[in-house]
Amino acid sequence: MTLSMQPAVSGWEPGLSRFNTHCSYCALQCALKMKVDTAQNRVIKVWGRRDFPTNRGLSCVKGQTAHQQINHADRLTQPLLREGKEGPFHEVSWDEALDFTAQQLQEVQKTHGADSAAVFGGGALTNEAVYLLGKFARVALKTRNIDYNGRYCMSSAAAAQNTSFGVDRGLNFPLSDILESRCILLVGANVAECLPPIQVFLKRAQKHGARLIVADPRHSKTSEIADLKLMPRPGTDSALALALLAEVVAQGGVDQDYLNLRVTGFDPVLAFARGFDAKWGEKITGVPDLLISQAANWLIRFKPSLILTGRGAEQHSKGVDTVQAFINLALALGQVGKLGGGFGTLTGQGNGQGGREHGQKADQLPGYRLIENQKDRETVAKAWGIEEKDLPRKGLSAQEILQAADTGAIKAMWVVGSNPAVSAPNGNRMKNALSNLSFLAVSDFFFSETCQAAQVVFPATLFAEEDGTMTNIEGRCVLRRAGVKPPGQARADWKVIVGLAQRLGAGKYFDFPNTEAIFNELARVTAGSRADYSGMNYSKLERNKGLFWPCPDANHAGTQRLFEYAFFHPDGKAKMRLVENKESAEMPDETYPYRLTTGRVLEHYLSGNQTRRIAPLMAAISEPFVEVSEKLSQRLGLNPGRKVTLETRRGKVSLAWKASAHQEESTLFVPFHWGGEKSVNLLTQEALDPVSRMPEFKVCAANLTQDGAKEI
Repeated sequence: MTLSMQPAVSGWEPGLSRFNTHCSYCALQCALKMKVDTAQNRVIKVWGRRDFPTNRGLSCVKGQTAHQQINHADRLTQPLLREGKEGPFHEVSWDEALDFTAQQLQEVQKTHGADSAAVFGGGALTNEAVYLLGKFARVALKTRNIDYNGRYCMSSAAAAQNTSFGVDRGLNFPLSDILESRCILLVGANVAECLPPIQVFLKRAQKHGARLIVADPRHSKTSEIADLKLMPRPGTDSALALALLAEVVAQGGVDQDYLNLRVTGFDPVLAFARGFDAKWGEKITGVPDLLISQAANWLIRFKPSLILTGRGAEQHSKGVDTVQAFINLALALGQVGKLGGGFGTLTGQGNGQGGREHGQKADQLPGYRLIENQKDRETVAKAWGIEEKDLPRKGLSAQEILQAADTGAIKAMWVVGSNPAVSAPNGNRMKNALSNLSFLAVSDFFFSETCQAAQVVFPATLFAEEDGTMTNIEGRCVLRRAGVKPPGQARADWKVIVGLAQRLGAGKYFDFPNTEAIFNELARVTAGSRADYSGMNYSKLERNKGLFWPCPDANHAGTQRLFEYAFFHPDGKAKMRLVENKESAEMPDETYPYRLTTGRVLEHYLSGNQTRRIAPLMAAISEPFVEVSEKLSQRLGLNPGRKVTLETRRGKVSLAWKASAHQEESTLFVPFHWGGEKSVNLLTQEALDPVSRMPEFKVCAANLTQDGAKEI
């Protein structure tokens, strides 16, 4: 099998060429152009493409330095293997690594059963790798236990949108629709640092007269441009949503005609809202009642109005209810499906959208089909050429897989494109879980903290070295072409999946010569599903700068706006669901009086395995820090020259700190991009949302001291 290369555009200098690709980082999938020294097989420059509608030539500092990963000295270039858990790794051939991995998986399953092996995927994998990984787990490995790190990201929003709308697409409209909005409520999302080009859309909307409301317990770079700032205490976003809905009802802002025509279940929700008000909201959230009332008034007066949620609202043990409460608000205002109005959630990972559509999620099959739905099972089993009874049932979620490894129920695991040693909550337990496995294989392009616990490490290709598709934040499927060759023996994930499937006796189900063949099967299998890709192919994607799903036939142009005419429930209507306010799983007390929350900074990405190796990014921010409100730092008498100790019920870390002039006083913030003794996820807790199985990353009780001194 040969690497499919995009025809290079001749450079303006001998020995140079250019190729088009998309960024390796966030879900915007900004279109980039790269300049290549063909003799050295080295990318030497990158810039944004102006012809692509999502970023329009823009790229953030991560995108501008993305090429520095490609030829980095730390790249994994050869499979690594060690016989035991403590011995040194040594380089081996691909045949040796794959043979050993297949043998270990077979021995574990023979002794402990098929479900004793698990697959842990990632939100940065291509659609082709995602599809193939889900098929591999169920057809070749025959385990029900496959999930991915997107469970930590979008699962709460996905569950709420499926309940209300009948489908989950992060944004059900193109990003350009933001420019038509006249009031935008952004909840728990620091787009200036996480999705920077969206900040440009927000500023342009403001220039056109839009009001921007930002709800965030931190004073962020995003809230700096807000027309109205709401600073709820971490874990109280659902109370804020209920208070806003109560104010909309009280101020006569409910669009009753819209509800009668397009929504069911609204009567009990609106009746329940009448029991609350802005003063109640202030008591729970700390946001002044006048600001809650003003925000509701703006959402009513300045239409179309748009509500966008991010991880700050979703990564909670009640995340589904929180997102549902904001969906209820958007529906009550009559905005969902309107140009420039409605509701959306901001996907974070590069292929966070496609990553959950095509089968690497425990409860889903390709095209958002459900693994427990009999018709869906029969459809996919037939497409794969297997018996429906041989298709495994729903498995454990990501965090539950790691917990099962800790208890010994999961014995073997293959981690593909994820770093749970850093990204999972309650990090000490998760490290123990990984070390407790009888066998662990990891696929990555850099040696991560998770690799340290592995017996086999597969060197993976980066975004510029492989063909494949990604589905961005808008539900736009885009095609990335390879422009340089991978270093050494690094190999695309799909090739590793095929190689293992062959060794497990399932090679006939994985007979693919290239990624285009995989995508064509994916498209066929999704035909008739909610996320229908059957009208897409590589040439059509290339011609159209991507396509929005559903795209059900060859002549279809894709669906930019999902809910203009109907929702995806059989009756065509959206559904409101009554939710009550609930406390976080862990509340502050005398011992741990503050609320710790986590998030990202502009220069780094996820567990930092990529960005912590890029010199300009590390020069900007080289270590994590605790962000403390000025009032709290003064009250505690913190010395700017000394580190602080941050402690929760799960452990403590020593970090630098900095003051924030406007931050909510009880809030402590730490970025989560570092591993080892500086990892904030050593402190976070594992409480799971009962529906989405999302861990509660965004709030836990904490204490802050300096030099061992107790709080005064």
